[in-house]
Amino acid sequence: MMRWWWFGPKVTKAELERELRLMKEGGIGGVEIQPVYPLALDDDRQLTPPFLSDEFLDALRFVNVKAHELGLRVDLTLGSGWPYGGPMVPITQAAGRLRVERVKATSRRVPVPALSEGERLLAVFLASVKGREIEAESLREITELRDGAAWLSDNSQTQHEVIFFIASRTGQQVKRAAIGGEGFVIDHYDRAALDNYLKNVGDRLMQAFDRRPPYSIFCDSLEVFGSDWTGDFLAEFERRRGYDLKPLLPALIADVGPQTSAIRHDRGQTLTELLNERFIAPLRDYAHRHQTRFRIQGYGVPPATISSNAYADLSEGEGAQWKVVSASRWASSASHLFGREITSSETWTWLHSPAFRATPLDAKAEADLHFLQGINQLIGHGWPYTAPGVEYPGWRFYAAGVFNEQNPWWIVMPELTRYLQRVSYLLRQGQPANDIALYLPNHDAWAGFTSGRVHYLIDTLRDRVGPDVLPAILEAGFNLDFFDDDALKNLGRVEPGALALGTSKYRAVVLPNVEQIPLETLTRLEEFVRSGGVLIATRRIPAVVPGLQADEAEQRQLRAITQRLFTGEMATAHFVRDEKTELGRLLASLVQPDVALKPAVADIGFVHRHADDADIYFIANVSNQRQQSQATFRVRDLNAEWWNPFTGAVESAEILTRSASGVTVALSLEPYESRLVVFTKRRVSTPVAKHVAASQLLDLSRDWQVSFGAQGVVTMEQLRSWSDDERTRYFSGVATYEKAVNVSESMLESGRRLLLDFGEAQPVSVQPLRNGRRAWLDPPVREAAVVYLNDERIGSLWHPPYALDVTGLFRRGTNRLRIVVGNTAINYLAGRRLPDYRLLHLRYGERFQPQDMENLQPLPSGLLGPVRLVAQ
Repeated sequence: MMRWWWFGPKVTKAELERELRLMKEGGIGGVEIQPVYPLALDDDRQLTPPFLSDEFLDALRFVNVKAHELGLRVDLTLGSGWPYGGPMVPITQAAGRLRVERVKATSRRVPVPALSEGERLLAVFLASVKGREIEAESLREITELRDGAAWLSDNSQTQHEVIFFIASRTGQQVKRAAIGGEGFVIDHYDRAALDNYLKNVGDRLMQAFDRRPPYSIFCDSLEVFGSDWTGDFLAEFERRRGYDLKPLLPALIADVGPQTSAIRHDRGQTLTELLNERFIAPLRDYAHRHQTRFRIQGYGVPPATISSNAYADLSEGEGAQWKVVSASRWASSASHLFGREITSSETWTWLHSPAFRATPLDAKAEADLHFLQGINQLIGHGWPYTAPGVEYPGWRFYAAGVFNEQNPWWIVMPELTRYLQRVSYLLRQGQPANDIALYLPNHDAWAGFTSGRVHYLIDTLRDRVGPDVLPAILEAGFNLDFFDDDALKNLGRVEPGALALGTSKYRAVVLPNVEQIPLETLTRLEEFVRSGGVLIATRRIPAVVPGLQADEAEQRQLRAITQRLFTGEMATAHFVRDEKTELGRLLASLVQPDVALKPAVADIGFVHRHADDADIYFIANVSNQRQQSQATFRVRDLNAEWWNPFTGAVESAEILTRSASGVTVALSLEPYESRLVVFTKRRVSTPVAKHVAASQLLDLSRDWQVSFGAQGVVTMEQLRSWSDDERTRYFSGVATYEKAVNVSESMLESGRRLLLDFGEAQPVSVQPLRNGRRAWLDPPVREAAVVYLNDERIGSLWHPPYALDVTGLFRRGTNRLRIVVGNTAINYLAGRRLPDYRLLHLRYGERFQPQDMENLQPLPSGLLGPVRLVAQ
């Protein structure tokens, strides 16, 4: 699918239909409609219809009908830009924060900070300080508040600071809002704020769908930065945690003694509960009332946990960070826990920035990283609507790849999407077969929250788990899912040698750097160990029952369990101090790896799905180097087959050995190459080529007739980049290469394999990027080509290896070879002045900044050579 940006939203029905039909032709299966910031000023020909206007709803209605006629799925972002918000949000329902003002006391009377609309003073404290550090023992609450000031009891306290705690608002505005969508972001902890939003935005949007609702309504990533408060938080905290937070508020900004961590933990847990109960669950219920589904990127701020996904219908991730605690693996783990077949991911955000720079190879390289994390549906980021008459290459989103026909490599878009479809389809078959359950230390993360810093996934949890745990597990030949306490409590059961969570069964559980853990969780994990399961703690052994209300009896029970599990000669669990060097080796000694590589290759990853009649492995080389290894798969009495995700062809795979460890096959992977190996009981016969002693080679690198459309035809005596010629340096588009090829009868001898070889791709030194991903490879075809032989289409080139098997396609004598090559739109942009957004920003405010456009240069384009016909 594609995220479809409607800029303004200034759209016409004719263009909407044209773009839908293009998507269908390109192999795209649906759209997620996202109205965003304007890219054009109003004129006397067409005014921009505001978000939620009758004209906007009419366009939505039209697209919904037309997309269904074309067999395309339609999802709807329930708002404009992100996060949810807009002009209907009053300040009293805007995202909340705890504002803290520290004022040096210079007299007995200390004025209260000015309070804006929507703010309320909660409490005032007095403390002595050293530098900026508060001395915990000096803290005391000031209760004498009158005449707009806090009053100290005597003048001796004027060397102190007065700390004001204020229920405030973040003031955050909707990011990248469409016209009419501007305003405050809602308070995600306030049910009344959500109800008001759904009444004014959700209900209005759903009017456009009549009796055919969208497939799902979508909530983009929770990015309400600094949101850590709501109006009734103190009352809800006391009701849930059993004590009054007000006199303990200083613990949220300073170390006030041994109770600090527990107080912060309880505040964090309360925030998560309010988010679940007042935002995520009601949105799911709203979707169901409208006969649709609720899809959410459920992580970030406010602090959603992995079990928050229980309150949604569809979990979505983003980000291609394969070996860290990422949102994509987070989402796939949630789907595995809650028994959902499909997990989507926002894909290609910032891909090879700037816009239009990304290539099909870039797209594949990042998509494979999502697949390796358990993703099996891609939501491309994305497809920018472009109004008729806009100068080529059209509109673009400030932080994304462009996957429409304006990019000349669109000529191979059907091949790219077919690859993605085949892999996605196979990764939906059967059940995930992951061995390792990685415990997410929610309680340590909550305890790490401070005022204004409650980003659960990135700021706290990822840092807590650290950089070494996931690489150690993955490189030891295993795959993993995340889980947390609520998942264990609500879905978990202990079976012989396994921890079952929903329909998934795990052989080992890893506790990464866990200090705080509920007694109930550790008790269940001890039961798992007694059943024969493997439990490993890293860096530290759990030591604390979380929360201020945990009593000493619970703490003693926890210590007794950890002693039984981890200490002494009778220990039944395991502890590793150095995850980088010890964890993988220990796991592989306790659990047979699913895929063992010899030699080990850190840049080869896999995903395993187990079906009733097959074991399916997706294998990917994520590096820019050719990788070779022997892979032993943990399967028994099955035959191996290669399933080609580019062509759909199936052939038997040569098995090197069979043993008690499994089946071993040879892996030879080109840069960024991926393969599907499927183990079944059937036998697939593969024709065996007749051995021919010598190869023959026909060099086709010279004397091509190359047509550049309106630019005319040139003769290339030797293949070169278009950007090397002044006439075509700034050309973006497709060029057609043609020549006659005379083939001898000896090259076509029966049993020979005939290859049309375009040369090797060259690795590029990997560099740090500010944003996004790219493939670090310079290919010999820039950037995509479609090959015709004697007027028949025989294949395309856009990924390694840059060669086509043309056995049986050439005829003796003269053949007509035609190759259509497309580059990117960057060359065109490099030769022209960039759009001037000054008036647009003056009219609407600066709602976006084009990224990485300052150093545009024309890129190598076309066939770079050599091109050879090789008979093997």
